[in-house]
Amino acid sequence: MSTVTRAYLDQRLVAGKHCSKEDAMAGAKVATVTTVAVAVPTLASVRMLSWARAHLIPNGQGLIISTVTGMAYFIIANKTILSMARKHSFEDAPDHLKNTLFHCLRYNGSISSV
Repeated sequence: MSTVTRAYLDQRLVAGKHCSKEDAMAGAKVATVTTVAVAVPTLASVRMLSWARAHLIPNGQGLIISTVTGMAYFIIANKTILSMARKHSFEDAPDHLKNTLFHCLRYNGSISSV
């Protein structure tokens, strides 16, 4: 077994900070697009439909928009975190763990390469 060095831990910390910043930026981009995509039909329906005008008070409109925006942010940030974690965990894995059936199927497309 090998010991974990301070430099390795520092490298992992820097990589984690970079990944979390990238995740937050991806979530923010999607949240911005989602805000516009949800706000336009919500506000237009309040102006055009009598049912929406009677039942969707401004608090309700804001709640609809912010709920969808928040969900989009967290879904995309979570997907980005998971994809980056998968990528980095496989890249940093020891060689004896990389030589698996999953690796052979994923990159070669057949079981015969095992």
